[in-house]
Amino acid sequence: MTNTATSPLLAPYSSDSLSLPNRIVMAPMTRFRAHEDGTPLPVVADYYAQRAGAGLLITEGIWPHRRGQSGWRIPGLETEAHVVGWRAVTEAVHARGGRIFAQLMHGGRQGHPRSRLLGDIPAGPSAVPVPGPVHVKDGKAEAPIPREMTTDDIRTAFADHVAAAHNALRAGFDGVEIHGANSYLTHQFLADNTNRRDDAYGRDKTLFAIELVTAVAEAVGAHRLGLRLSPGNPQFGMSEHDPAPLYRALAEALDPLGLAYLHVTDNDDYPALADLRPRWNGTLIANVGENRAPTTQQQGERVLVKGHADLVSYGRTFLTHPDLPARIAANDPLATPINMEHLYTHGAQGYTDYPTLEEERARRFTSPTTQ
Repeated sequence: MTNTATSPLLAPYSSDSLSLPNRIVMAPMTRFRAHEDGTPLPVVADYYAQRAGAGLLITEGIWPHRRGQSGWRIPGLETEAHVVGWRAVTEAVHARGGRIFAQLMHGGRQGHPRSRLLGDIPAGPSAVPVPGPVHVKDGKAEAPIPREMTTDDIRTAFADHVAAAHNALRAGFDGVEIHGANSYLTHQFLADNTNRRDDAYGRDKTLFAIELVTAVAEAVGAHRLGLRLSPGNPQFGMSEHDPAPLYRALAEALDPLGLAYLHVTDNDDYPALADLRPRWNGTLIANVGENRAPTTQQQGERVLVKGHADLVSYGRTFLTHPDLPARIAANDPLATPINMEHLYTHGAQGYTDYPTLEEERARRFTSPTTQ
């Protein structure tokens, strides 16, 4: 039995920028399947192609330039080798009828000399380090105190994003998403404790995000650009004492640009989806699993029924269920566990070896009975 006719997650969606067969989005998730130079491994094409049944795929975070590299074996979109590597991914996804955006993720203060190709100290809005030890390519280390970005550094970061966005289109991506969430550079400019500047970018914490989004939109077209935000997200020591006024102002400033979408995570202390939906006239993607249990089918449907978003992004559930839309159509319980041992390793195990529902049923049908 299927629920194709009744689940709002399976309804097509169309806007000026998007034409999607369903409202299920694969959220960006770091998986460390890249060569040391940041070129995606061949298995990455298999991974995304397996999940091409999503209405929209958003890649893991990709550094726009090695200046923004946050970790070892995280992929990049800086060099021609990167473009060629990602072109294999987009061609595999498109061959299966999918649509895929590249998420541009500048680490800002995130990073360590032992995990950066440049071997340098990362730079962020202010000289405020990440709390606690950080992962490096050969273990763990104390987080360095980041260098405070100059105005020239900020302009360079904008140019790096623009160049990477052009590279993404050359690689065949349908669009790009700027990572303005989860403690990375743009979020660092928005947050209270990581942005202690006394210049224009400190007095107006939305300014960096507005100028960055505008620059990329002007370069590649607003209809090819999305933005992810996580208001009030405390990951990696982030602190936003009163996020509502800031994110309302940001949404209202960016709304006239006509972006492809705004991608927002909810927070227990600030119901961002309900608060920002009336302030955003374009497509809104909801993520309700951040810092919570994985999103269920019922939770995703509830978001759509309430009108809090047009699309719903799934993260961990998509890792273990590559055919997630088909499973929702079949009322599958979505109970396949994550292979935690190989979640962040570098091969196919725990990455592309999760079965589809059809494969699971075939195995059950053909498995020998015990006597």
